Amino acid sequence: MSSTLSLITALLWGGCIGISSWIFLYTFSKIRLEKNREMFKPVPLLFRLFMPFLPIVRPLVNEKLFGTVMLSDENRLQMAGYDEVIPPGDFVGLRIIFFILGIVFLFIGAGAGNMMMCVIIAVLFVFFPTMWLSGVIKKRHTSIMKALPNVLDLLTLSVESGRDLLSSLRDILERRKMDPLGEELMRTFQEIQLGRKRTEALRALSKRVKQVDLSATINAIVQAEEYGVSIGQLLRIQGDMQRNKRFAMAEKLANESSVKIIIPVVICILPAVFVILMGPLAMNAIRMFQ
Repeated sequence: MSSTLSLITALLWGGCIGISSWIFLYTFSKIRLEKNREMFKPVPLLFRLFMPFLPIVRPLVNEKLFGTVMLSDENRLQMAGYDEVIPPGDFVGLRIIFFILGIVFLFIGAGAGNMMMCVIIAVLFVFFPTMWLSGVIKKRHTSIMKALPNVLDLLTLSVESGRDLLSSLRDILERRKMDPLGEELMRTFQEIQLGRKRTEALRALSKRVKQVDLSATINAIVQAEEYGVSIGQLLRIQGDMQRNKRFAMAEKLANESSVKIIIPVVICILPAVFVILMGPLAMNAIRMFQ
């Protein structure tokens, strides 16, 4: 019986320490220092704190061992829109630094005799850069999915009124508040202005962002230009499709909310209700048997 209680106590303590460590790292990830004035991309404070140590690990990053990792991180940084803010080599270096910090916490836990807490903190440190980047990519893709139907509607109205696609896109970007979709479209528009072919710039946009809805729309526009299909009609069809998809996603999330709320109810509310209702009965039963 005592061993079972000790195990339950250890698990509860481990859960509390893990949640506290996650809240600590999440809070630090939300604290921002000065923004890059050109890109307006905030960088987590933890990254800023350890960036001075990057020159120490750069020789290790340049080894062939990390070539595949650097290529993967470069693609993910492009998806997140941070490829011009954090170089891929620096991001790999930050991952190495956080991995070393995790190893240090393991040794501290082994020496101090509190291994569980240090293991949890070490795991959070090791996976923090990857989790942060995945969260940025997910948030960016969601923002693009939400903004795409409205941009397509504006493009449709402008193109059907007799203007060409690039002029319509330029006017829309000048009047819209800058968001992830606007940043990527502005980058593509600037590439076209510098002399890149429109189809190549659009394909580069699809390859860089890798958002499903945006890629489908761009592929349709490229095929329409190659086969001479009316751009206005195509944009209207794509706008309707993306809007219906956005509505379907909203309905799906609304239907899932009733299921997701069960977990916090079971973990946070039901134990308190059980204690309030069954506590007096349990106390009376204990007194009676005593």
